[in-house]
Amino acid sequence: MLSAMLTVTLVATFAATALWQQYRSIEVEKAERGRVQVAWLLIGALDWSRLILRIDGRAGTTDHLAEPWSVALQESRLSTFLAADQNNTGGLTAEESIDAFLSGHVVDAQSKLNIYNLVDKGTVSQPDFAAFTRLFNLLSIPLTELENLIQQIKLATGTEASTTTPLMPQRINQLDWLGLSKTTLQKITPYIQLINERTTVNLNTAPAEVIFATIPDLQIADAKLAVSTREQKHFTSLEEAAKLNPSFGNKLTPNQHSVSSRFFEVRGRLRLDSVVVEEQSLVRRDNLNNVHTMWRERATVTSLQ
Repeated sequence: MLSAMLTVTLVATFAATALWQQYRSIEVEKAERGRVQVAWLLIGALDWSRLILRIDGRAGTTDHLAEPWSVALQESRLSTFLAADQNNTGGLTAEESIDAFLSGHVVDAQSKLNIYNLVDKGTVSQPDFAAFTRLFNLLSIPLTELENLIQQIKLATGTEASTTTPLMPQRINQLDWLGLSKTTLQKITPYIQLINERTTVNLNTAPAEVIFATIPDLQIADAKLAVSTREQKHFTSLEEAAKLNPSFGNKLTPNQHSVSSRFFEVRGRLRLDSVVVEEQSLVRRDNLNNVHTMWRERATVTSLQ
């Protein structure tokens, strides 16, 4: 009797182990398949955005918020893009089909102040320093943080490297490397960008705070009025922007301002089964047929299990 009980126990143990290993293998394969599916779907979404930007580049020389690229894609079932028949599952059974929901939007990266504009070949750009000073004052941020930021950028972009030289951040959330506090970073994130070449501010897409910062002696009320004015008719040139907004005066310069953009942020969000993944990319539009990706980063935001 004892031998029989031991035999049954061993068989049950081996069976449970085999079942667990099989279950684990299935879950690993399922997770890998989901990862690959998410990657390809987000790549497709990015290519779609690049195509829209390419078509927009051929349509005109200005960029504004009434163009197709600026219309956000609300969360939509992916199958609505694949077939007119909403019941088309691609040959999958009800048990095999997975609901995938895609959303995203494109943001003009030149609607923000570029951190890289602050220092050019080791020299502080005075117009850009003045713009950031006005932004920091508007947001009630101590100017000592701006001064420290500039010194750290000088070190990070300088030719002399040492063990204490900071690395130049590649993303906005890494600016705390250069000494910005979390509170300051949270305040200025909506108004700044990191693009490793000099860029201008697009007056057709910039928020009132950025317009206020880039034009000396402008009042924030006048900047908000300019935003309201362009909603009626976008600016086709700097001269027209100054004409429609007398408060701008003769303070618009091609070195700081523009009515078109080359850099755009593409943000996508995919909800596949129980996983939510977000991807952010920066693309550059060089000419009518060339919109290429400068960088991409992807992260799993949450699992809905």
